[in-house]
Amino acid sequence: MVQLSIREHSRREIDRHKWLASQRAGCDLGEVAVKEWITLHWSGYWRARCMEHLQGKAYWTELKGDDFGILEDRFQHRALLADRIADRLKAGQENLDIIQWALNWHIDMDAVLDILATLDINNKRMGYPFGS
Repeated sequence: MVQLSIREHSRREIDRHKWLASQRAGCDLGEVAVKEWITLHWSGYWRARCMEHLQGKAYWTELKGDDFGILEDRFQHRALLADRIADRLKAGQENLDIIQWALNWHIDMDAVLDILATLDINNKRMGYPFGS
């Protein structure tokens, strides 16, 4: 299994953003572009990497190893529901949004709460930890 680093990958994303923003501006934006990427994109980027890890699609070394692939391993009997919840989390929805969705569609709330508790996405939040 290839192990990836969020630190390295996010730095490449930041560098790409900095280059594109500087090209548009006609000058090197430097730290301004770095801070802009962190402000605009870090939260969604982090959530996407967490979901890749939980789904077993990519092993990110900064995340807990025992969480890797937990959606595939633990919820095989509820694969469709787990996939729908993962889609909503990747889209930036929060637990309350997913609970409301489940209530509106009369989905088994015990199953939804079990998946949300196992994923524990709220405890995986993180500000940009690598300095700018």
